[in-house]
Amino acid sequence: MIRCIVIDDEPLALRQLAEYAKKVSFLELVAQCQSAAEASEILENDKVDAMFIDINMPDLSGLEFVKTLEVPPIVVFTTAYSDYAIEGYKVNAVDYLLKPFGLDDFRKAAMKVKKVFDIKEKARLNAEADDDSIYMKTEHRVVRIGYSDIRYVEGMSEYLKIYVDGKKPIIVLLAMKKMEERLPVGFMRIHRSYIVNLKRIQEVTKNRVKLDDDTILPIGDLYKDEFAEYMAGRSLTR
Repeated sequence: MIRCIVIDDEPLALRQLAEYAKKVSFLELVAQCQSAAEASEILENDKVDAMFIDINMPDLSGLEFVKTLEVPPIVVFTTAYSDYAIEGYKVNAVDYLLKPFGLDDFRKAAMKVKKVFDIKEKARLNAEADDDSIYMKTEHRVVRIGYSDIRYVEGMSEYLKIYVDGKKPIIVLLAMKKMEERLPVGFMRIHRSYIVNLKRIQEVTKNRVKLDDDTILPIGDLYKDEFAEYMAGRSLTR
């Protein structure tokens, strides 16, 4: 869950922000604040991953408040004035919501927050893990698996089957999401049931990939846009 706070000096706008945040499944609303001072106190005493903050507030604007933070959370600005958009991006805000905005607009901004959060969380987990391997419990023993040896991971209900070079698949009791979070850059989930080592892909068609051992894996509808974006960034076209 992404722990967030909402900040707006107008009670109605604050209530709306809070209601929208509660309707996004991956957001956990920590606090509602009517001033930068209230928000500052929350940030000092609680873990906050993101904040949705109004720019136009008395005493200290949202922009100025974010600039005072040494390590700010992920920021989305809200305001009734479009002139602030450029200023908002100067402080690395991930999005800018122009009032009045609806739930769909808020959800889109929240998805941008999630994308940044996931990248940061993956980097944190990778920093805590070994540089080149992971330890997994299987059949009453713990085995070391080199990341480079993993061809792909298959999800099977509560279990995962990890396909590695030169060995039988390793079966572990673990959620697909946990494995996805732990694997380093270079792996991508391409289907509800598959995570693939991108270096092992030899061929791509519209809805499947072929690995270097001729394994064929499907590309799921929920993951095809992200995978297409990855491929576009690495393809040489006329």
